[in-house]
This record gives sequence, structure tokens and C-alpha cells, in this order.
Amino acid sequence: MLYLLISIIVFMDQIIKYYIINNFNYGQSLAIIKGVFHLTYVKNTGAAFGIFKNANNFFIIVSIIIILFLLFYRYYYFKSNIYINMSIGLIIGGAVGNLIDRILLNHVVDYLDFRIWPVFNLADSAIVVGAGFLIIYIIVTDYEL
Repeated sequence: MLYLLISIIVFMDQIIKYYIINNFNYGQSLAIIKGVFHLTYVKNTGAAFGIFKNANNFFIIVSIIIILFLLFYRYYYFKSNIYINMSIGLIIGGAVGNLIDRILLNHVVDYLDFRIWPVFNLADSAIVVGAGFLIIYIIVTDYEL
């Protein structure tokens, strides 16, 4: 299940980014719900909220380390826990999606624009949801990692 979830997230993320790159000019925005939700083509060379701009190589290294750590940790400690596997699958899927961008494009393609929040993408969402699930699971079950 873990590898299927990772594959689905990476595939969907890359397909949407391919569409955005090939159908939008940089900075172009399309209102889906005017003033609320737009598709906007943005390039992010930093981390969340655009912090640490132009640190692409650093984030490539950090992403690889985190992905390897999560795979190792999951393999040796949590093979059979579906909740932790789902969380790790979402986090790794999102990390791989953005890692592909960083390696191939030297930036991350962002496109989901809710106008009250910095523009982000599906990979970012998967990372946040996966981390949220993991935190909630740990709190609710008093699970010790």
C-alpha cells in the first residue's frame, strides 16, 4: 500500500505540474472561483511560504535524507501499521514530487492559489496532510515513535 500511495501522489502531482507548465505563462492566473480560488503558475526556489529562496541544492539534499530516513524507519518499525504507512506514504509522495521539480527544473512548480495563503501544490498538500495524520495518530493513541 505504501508504494502505491507514493506512486499515485507523485503521478498526480507531476501530471498537474506538466499541465500548468505547458498551458500557463509564468505568473498567469485563472480564476476558478473568482477572488477565492485560482490556478496561478508560480516558481518557488525556496521552502514553504517562499522562505530560504535559492537554496535549491540544500533542499534536494534534505529531501533525500528525509525520504531515506522515513523509508528506513517505516521498514524496521512500522511495516504493519496502516495509519503510519498512510502518513509516511503521503509525506514521501509529496517530497518525491517536489524533489523531481527541484532536480529537473531547479525550482518547485506551485499552482493552487486561495488568495489568502501563499500559492502551493498537490505535493505540498500531501506532505501537510500526511504529517497531520501522523501527529493526530500519535496524540490519539499515545503512540511512541
